[in-house]
Amino acid sequence: MNEVARTPLHVRKVHPLRSLRWLQRGWQDFLAEPLVGLMHGLAAALFGGLMLWLAWDKFWWLAGALSGFLLVAPGLSTGLYAISRALQRGEPAGLGTVRRVWTAFDRRLALFGVLLMLAGTGWVLTSAAYITLAVQPPVSTPLDFVQRVVLAREAFVFETWLLLGGLLVVPVFGSSVVTIPLLMDRNVGVLQAVMTSWRTVMANPGLMALWSLLIMSLTLLGLATCMVGLVLVVPVLGHARWHAYRDLVVRETV
Repeated sequence: MNEVARTPLHVRKVHPLRSLRWLQRGWQDFLAEPLVGLMHGLAAALFGGLMLWLAWDKFWWLAGALSGFLLVAPGLSTGLYAISRALQRGEPAGLGTVRRVWTAFDRRLALFGVLLMLAGTGWVLTSAAYITLAVQPPVSTPLDFVQRVVLAREAFVFETWLLLGGLLVVPVFGSSVVTIPLLMDRNVGVLQAVMTSWRTVMANPGLMALWSLLIMSLTLLGLATCMVGLVLVVPVLGHARWHAYRDLVVRETV
């Protein structure tokens, strides 16, 4: 690999409603290569279903694991980013495109992926520890979680749980908005990619608030359908993240 570029990258200020255009283009990319998208979505749905089955009677773990999915999802979509990049360039796109991305070991992507997994694991442990200590009798089923956490009238249990999640999710979201597509597309270091991601957030606070709301709402919709909705949500959001990156980070020409 050539020497990593260190020149600061320029970011754009974009209208908040541009995020709807990202979703539209994500849907178009999904329709262009549905097999790749369905494979990613089905893998996510099966993994979510496996978690649901294994932790059904340990919902204090499951609540953290499912919400932690929001943290690691960007790192699992590299194949989708590669498809969108190929389509945008007018190049052939398909399973071979995904295979080349996954088999080409990039230490930068691997490092950032590990950081995302550590963040997701940290939230799962934090969530489980908090619910275990704060809620008695223990939470065991989804109904228990709704009754004793979401609808709890004392001690602001649910509000505190959301606050703890926000303290972790916000910095992870800010650090990963454009980081992985940027690392795939350009020869920059992980720190520079993360700092560029944060500069896009600071330049577009309204847009980022709406974009995070859209991502969270669609993901929760996928989870609420017993993971079935993830089959479509995961690929559309994955492709949309690529277009978000291309809109937010200026592509300098030499």
